[in-house]
Amino acid sequence: MTTNESTSPASAHTRDGSYIYIACPWTPKGGGMFKVADYLIQAQAFNPPAGTAELRPLDTRGGANALYSSWVLAAALGKILRGKLNGLLAGVHVNMAERLSFFRKAAVIVLCRALGVPMVLHLHAAQLHHAYRVWPRPLKALARWVFSLPSCCVVLGSAARRFVCEELKVPASRIEVVINGVPEPTEPRRDAAAQDVQRILFVGNLTERKGVSDLLNAMAVPGFDPARLEVTFAGGGDVGSYQEKARQLGIDGFVRFAGWSDQQQVSRLMARADALVLASYDEGLPLVILEAMANSVAVVCSPVGEIPFVLTDGVNACFVQPGDVAGLAAALQRVLREPALRESLERNGRALYDLQFSLRRFSASIARIHSRHFGIAGQPLESSTPIEEASF
Repeated sequence: MTTNESTSPASAHTRDGSYIYIACPWTPKGGGMFKVADYLIQAQAFNPPAGTAELRPLDTRGGANALYSSWVLAAALGKILRGKLNGLLAGVHVNMAERLSFFRKAAVIVLCRALGVPMVLHLHAAQLHHAYRVWPRPLKALARWVFSLPSCCVVLGSAARRFVCEELKVPASRIEVVINGVPEPTEPRRDAAAQDVQRILFVGNLTERKGVSDLLNAMAVPGFDPARLEVTFAGGGDVGSYQEKARQLGIDGFVRFAGWSDQQQVSRLMARADALVLASYDEGLPLVILEAMANSVAVVCSPVGEIPFVLTDGVNACFVQPGDVAGLAAALQRVLREPALRESLERNGRALYDLQFSLRRFSASIARIHSRHFGIAGQPLESSTPIEEASF
């Protein structure tokens, strides 16, 4: 779902007053970073009261080629300048990933610093630490300088905090750990006893980094019941080559590729799934795992990035090391064959979602950061109920 200024909840009741820009690529190409920012926009109150700010999307990339992206970035910088001149821009929440995202967001951060516009940096990158370690010294120095400019750096968990503090030299006092949050399910959960087909779901960009070939190879391991199995890959990428691989493995009879799927389509797939699998080699804290737990779907995943810091093997997820095809097949077969295990993972995953990963908790945490650094914040939905600070 693509959210813009005309469809965000607050924009239905526009008013004069302060606003905060949420800067990121406002297209599905922004991946999980876009979804986090979009969820944050969705979570704001429909009619923010006086003394609060409206959260507005600020597209920094667009969905076309590099030349068009440069134009979109220039337009975003112009909006920041106008916001400074009209006195209504309270701050900019900059969402950063890796690769070119670093350089685009660096331009936003530098302009904000030059104009005296408050900003916070929200780091979503799963691979920035790999790139940083092989960058030449001048580029490393640039990265450390860029990270020294925001008043606060928001990270997903302990691993990211350690990287930002120890290698990018951001003082620990300026680092905030905020775990992502996702909305409540919108589709009714499937009745496991009433369905004859067992469904495995993958959601994400179809790449080798996400372990797609490993998952296809795992589905070809003997032990599955093809007559009762449906495996769905929902996501963009090189779909054609993976379809051909499935055909060569002889599993194309029960494997289907849904292509890129919007928020509503993913919700329907989640509601019917028995297991969500993500056998990635690199991740931050994938939203799809949090969405699975919100939907009471058993999770099979690799313990990479922030995942092993927030999930527990055998309690609310089944861990499989990246590249372990046999182990992946065995874990999926066990989850499908053992209802008691699957139901335990579903129940414990949902409990952890309620405790740590709700959109309500996430939006309230971001509101506290905005209030602290911008002097004003948006009004999250249902924010009248106190929310305890989480410690991670």
